[in-house]
Amino acid sequence: MAGRLQRGDRVPAHALLAIDGKLVAVPDPARVVHLQFRRFAGCPICNLHLRSFTRRIGEIEAAGIAEVVVFHSTAEEMRQYEADLPFAAIGDPEKKLYREFGVEAGPQALANLRAVLAILRTIGPVTTDLIRTGRLNSNLSPHGGRLGLPADFLIAPSGLVLAAKYGVHADDQWSVEEVLELTPDHLHKREV
Repeated sequence: MAGRLQRGDRVPAHALLAIDGKLVAVPDPARVVHLQFRRFAGCPICNLHLRSFTRRIGEIEAAGIAEVVVFHSTAEEMRQYEADLPFAAIGDPEKKLYREFGVEAGPQALANLRAVLAILRTIGPVTTDLIRTGRLNSNLSPHGGRLGLPADFLIAPSGLVLAAKYGVHADDQWSVEEVLELTPDHLHKREV
C-alpha cells in the first residue's frame, strides 16, 4: 500500500474512465478536484452522503470544484447503483487508485457508533426508494466487500494536494460545507 497523501504532496496526472464512458482528468487543468473515495456502489451510507453533494452540485461547480467519486466496484455495479450521479463516477474494482492514494479498508469501518447511526439513518431513504421504485437500491453483495473506508482529497490544477482526509469509519468524510470551506475563493481563481 502506498503511503497516505498529505497537504503539499503532488498527484500525477490521471485519465480516469467514468461509467458514462468519458475520460476524467485528475488533476483537472482548470478546476480544483474534490476526489472522493467511497466504499462500494450501492452502499447506503455512501449514497446518503452523495445525495447532499447532488443537491448542491450547482453551488459546488460555481465554486470552481469538480466532483469525482471512486468506488471499489465494477462498472456493471456502478451503472446499476450510481448512474444518476451528476458528476464523474469511477469504478476501481482492483483498488489500484485506493492503493495509490493510501485508502484502506478494515473492520473499523463499521465498528463505530457514528457508522451504526449512519446505517440507521439510511433505513428511511432505502425503504422509500424500494416502495417508490420497487427496487432495492442497496448492494447486498458488493465486489470488494463492505469494509472500505472513505477518503477525500482536494487537488489543485497543478496536482498539489490542498487538503486530505482519511476516514476512520464508514461515515467519516467531508460534508459539502467542509469542501467549500477548504476551497477558498482565491485558490480556484489563481494557479496553485
